[in-house]
Amino acid sequence: MNLEKMISNPDKVFWPDEGYNKLDIAHFYVNVFPKLKPYIADRLLTMERCPDGMRGGCFYQKEAPKGLPPTTPIKMIQHQNRNVRYVVGGALETQIALVNLGCIPVHVWGSRAKNPRQPDWMVFDLDPGSGEFSDAAQAGLLFKEALDALDLVSFPKTSGSRGLHVFVPLRIGPDFDDVLAFSRELCERLAAAHPKELTVEQRIEARKGRVYLDSLRNGFGATVVAPYSLRRREKAPFSTPLAWKEVKPSLVPSNFNLGNYAKRLAAPDPWADFFASRQSIKKAAKALSKI
Repeated sequence: MNLEKMISNPDKVFWPDEGYNKLDIAHFYVNVFPKLKPYIADRLLTMERCPDGMRGGCFYQKEAPKGLPPTTPIKMIQHQNRNVRYVVGGALETQIALVNLGCIPVHVWGSRAKNPRQPDWMVFDLDPGSGEFSDAAQAGLLFKEALDALDLVSFPKTSGSRGLHVFVPLRIGPDFDDVLAFSRELCERLAAAHPKELTVEQRIEARKGRVYLDSLRNGFGATVVAPYSLRRREKAPFSTPLAWKEVKPSLVPSNFNLGNYAKRLAAPDPWADFFASRQSIKKAAKALSKI
């Protein structure tokens, strides 16, 4: 794969402080793609295009753009009265074409294109009102405790920014409404049990520095940053799968970045059992209703 021919303006700097350019992003995705692919294959993508990197703004785009490889799968999805032609992930050539269009992160649905209304994972976004990852880590450990009590296996990762994502692999069955209802109730129960640390308040001013438990990423059409996705943040961090033993207040998410990702790729994969851990939430929902 000749990346220099596939990327226009390959020397364009996207991170002025670190000196990383557009070609560096392409090389990153080539190298992480074997790890990334299982989480984006056959999933609908929403593009976040940042054509000037850290020097400019970004915009979101759902409709498949021009300039993609002709073999790129496209899936038509109806949103209320509008049809949207989504890009379907899973091919390296498509991923590099998206990089060429200024896409730094990869935002994916929680379902596969063949079953767009039935997610195969549930995800929680823990967003610290303090801006400190240490608070998100502590909230994550509380979340793991709650999920363990419901016999649900979970997998944490850095968001690539300041927060923590907690994934729960699911057997295909419930639709997005069912998963959203369960995840919302779990967040509400956990916030009520720890009102000084956690909140489900959507209004930022009402959070008062607490960690916001976001269940809305489990709604139909909602997305989350994929594992191994690069982020448009200082130091060029990537969303890194973690083992629960790594989730500590002292962890610094930006230590996993474009400059040293090869070391992380060479380490044992903490999410190796992710897709072998699919589980039903029916039993967990019954248990939660009795608490």
